Amino acid sequence: MNTTSPDRRPVAITLGDAAGVGPEIILKLFASGLDYPTVVYGDAGVLRRTAQALNLATPPIIAFDNFDDLSAGSLTGTLPVVNRWVPLPSTLVPGQLNAAAGKAAYQYLNQAIDDAIAGHVRAIVTAPLNKEAMQLGGVDFPGHTEILAERTGTTSYAMMLANPELRIILVTIHLALRDVFDHITIESELETIRLAQRACLEAGVTQPRIAVAGLNPHAGENGRFGSEEIEIIEPAIHLAREAGLNVSGPWPGDTIFMRARRGEFDIVVAQYHDQGLIPVKYLGVEDGVNVTVGLPFIRTSVDHGTAFDIAGKGIADPASLRAAYDMALNMSENTRFR
Repeated sequence: MNTTSPDRRPVAITLGDAAGVGPEIILKLFASGLDYPTVVYGDAGVLRRTAQALNLATPPIIAFDNFDDLSAGSLTGTLPVVNRWVPLPSTLVPGQLNAAAGKAAYQYLNQAIDDAIAGHVRAIVTAPLNKEAMQLGGVDFPGHTEILAERTGTTSYAMMLANPELRIILVTIHLALRDVFDHITIESELETIRLAQRACLEAGVTQPRIAVAGLNPHAGENGRFGSEEIEIIEPAIHLAREAGLNVSGPWPGDTIFMRARRGEFDIVVAQYHDQGLIPVKYLGVEDGVNVTVGLPFIRTSVDHGTAFDIAGKGIADPASLRAAYDMALNMSENTRFR
């Protein structure tokens, strides 16, 4: 495919776990109409069978073995699917763990990553994968973020959750709560603050206001409930300010998100997974978007899982996928990676 016009490079959407809601929400997204070239990395047979089973009217689903087989015409009025992995069996049952689907989801993501690194696509949007299914398929990663980081050789990265009211970026991600304290360091705090600045700039915020949440109740209350704020978080904030960033804190975790929602801050640095994700998801997963910050391309994702309980029933809501798709377009307009 001719990629001499970077602004028209397609957005890549990965299928995720084919036994989950990924196929359904992707089909519904295409059925709603897309104004920008878009290609799916996944299994065309799964998409066709899902469309037939759920009676979904979609553009013609066309399979390609490689990205280079695509043409400008194949991205217009169609649902193009690239798959360099083996086809999944027609006996795949929606809503049931399947090792082949888990392995395939990993392969679809790798294909999209490789094509993004090669400059073929301008952004990646991921449908949900299932960690247990991946493990059954011999793939041992805790989630998308770690796969993306390893495949791209990225050592400085962070997970950001965003919706129309909040942006939250995490210092630590998939760790047992008892291990979080060991990973809170001046270096990790400072790096996450820097990534928060980058995320806001990519989102079009020209002068980001960054707020840092405390780790302990009441942000430690001057050392009464823990010393991490005094010994680690405050020094990192000081270094970030010296570098010219507009950053404040540490603020108590029970009020900082409310203040950000009211417009005082553009992004909040949260210390651990649930501290940051609960406020975003409480506002509704339909508008939530997961963003991996620090990669050599824009990656966004839905803010929900494979939802095996409703897979194949025709009731999955594509709203989060639409939000992730729109954010990928917006952020890739504001970044040097276009």
